[in-house]
Amino acid sequence: MAKPLSILFVASEIYPIAKTGGVADVAYGLPLALRDLEHDVRVMLPKYGAISERKNKIHEINRLKDIPIDVGSVREFATVKSSSIVNTRTKVQAYMTTNKPYFDSKWGLYNDPESGEEYPDNDERFIFFARSVIQTCTLLGWIPQVVHVNDWHTALVAAYMRTIYAQQFKNTKIVFTIHNVSNQGVFSLKDTFHKTGLPESALENLKHKNKLNFLKAGIMYADHITTVSKSYGEQLLSDAKLTDGLNTLLKARKDVYTPIINGIDTTLWTPEKDKLIVKRYTIDSLDKKEDNKEALVKKFNLDFKPETPVIAMVSRLVEQKGFGLLKQAAEKLFKEDIQLVILGEGDKEIEEWLLATAKKYPQKMGVKIGFDENLSHLMEAGSDMYLMPSLFEPCGLNQMYSFAYGSVPIVRATGGLQDTVHEFDPASGKGNGFVFEEYKAADMLEAVQRALDIYNDKPLWRILMKNGMAEDHSWHNSSRKYEDVYRKILQTQVNGKH
Repeated sequence: MAKPLSILFVASEIYPIAKTGGVADVAYGLPLALRDLEHDVRVMLPKYGAISERKNKIHEINRLKDIPIDVGSVREFATVKSSSIVNTRTKVQAYMTTNKPYFDSKWGLYNDPESGEEYPDNDERFIFFARSVIQTCTLLGWIPQVVHVNDWHTALVAAYMRTIYAQQFKNTKIVFTIHNVSNQGVFSLKDTFHKTGLPESALENLKHKNKLNFLKAGIMYADHITTVSKSYGEQLLSDAKLTDGLNTLLKARKDVYTPIINGIDTTLWTPEKDKLIVKRYTIDSLDKKEDNKEALVKKFNLDFKPETPVIAMVSRLVEQKGFGLLKQAAEKLFKEDIQLVILGEGDKEIEEWLLATAKKYPQKMGVKIGFDENLSHLMEAGSDMYLMPSLFEPCGLNQMYSFAYGSVPIVRATGGLQDTVHEFDPASGKGNGFVFEEYKAADMLEAVQRALDIYNDKPLWRILMKNGMAEDHSWHNSSRKYEDVYRKILQTQVNGKH
């Protein structure tokens, strides 16, 4: 039997400690799945102001107090504390970087909750965090075989490990996962590079279009690059606009590039055991889903109509998620016998439009602004359909949660949505949802109409629900693919060109 590996998984957010999007779910589910494979896995993230030490059982580690860290000419101090992430099977140790100016005093992860604006010192915050990761490993005397970093917020870890700390980490391999290429961590070249403390020789590996680009550092310094679905992986290689020109760098490294679809944690997301829904159910007791539907519409102050399909969206309220299409289609959509419930936060203009539209159609639409993990579970359990009309979607997790709960996804064919949702064919009874190709309101409406037509045929609809519920979207398969990547790169010499 192959020896267990030591793996440090570094992310800017990890469920349930801190979450704004899918990265947090991956940073929870994948390490726990790797722990199930008996690896020594630990995770690391910043401790933001909104994180409760009591609720998350965070405690101090004697060796990791008041660690001096230089950000440019300023010396700050990190105290790294300990917590854990758990599911019903296992647990993983979590290290958390605390520092008052950069993290503890700031309530939001990346943006000021009041203004919605990005923190102006985000470059310093994540330089500081990256350096605290290095120091934590060194002070613990634990140099993992694999360090797995995620998106731009943690990419500098790779740069430090291959430059200033190359000797200490000469036997460590680095995996870099791109979850969303649209956020690259772009800062002033002159000001921010000085703050990193990196040697001058590193500048070319961070410089892109005369700016400092943190994401580029991950691409250039990692031993292996992954992304979160096959279709998105292909997009990143070919689409210069989507990647802001970084696709040429990815193409140059495609021999060490592997798309791996995300999974979902089925100890959290299963209607059979979910404590956050009104009534639990299985593929063989779907009638109980109705109780969740009734509870859901009442949460949104809508009348319960058993025959009216409920369509749900849990999403960041940004253009990428297809709200432009929804705006164009609203008038025609609400002529149909549907109820639409939406949960999320984000762009203030989108928030205002949604609230105004819900006021205009008080029995057709319910909106809640904010993030509510408990409610998001009820929305999967209580909805009949789940709408994801995304402009682009690297992987998407909600369509997989929807399958598990018997809520039928209606999606645009992009990224991970295209890889997981397949048009239902009433003749053969095959397929698990409804798919439209072009990013057009008319095409989205047509897909919704196809869904409504099948919904009215109850035996067919039941087949469709069960098709999705019978699929396995757990981390089981994907974690083994990551394990294969780790073992493969450990068999090769550390990339000498860095």
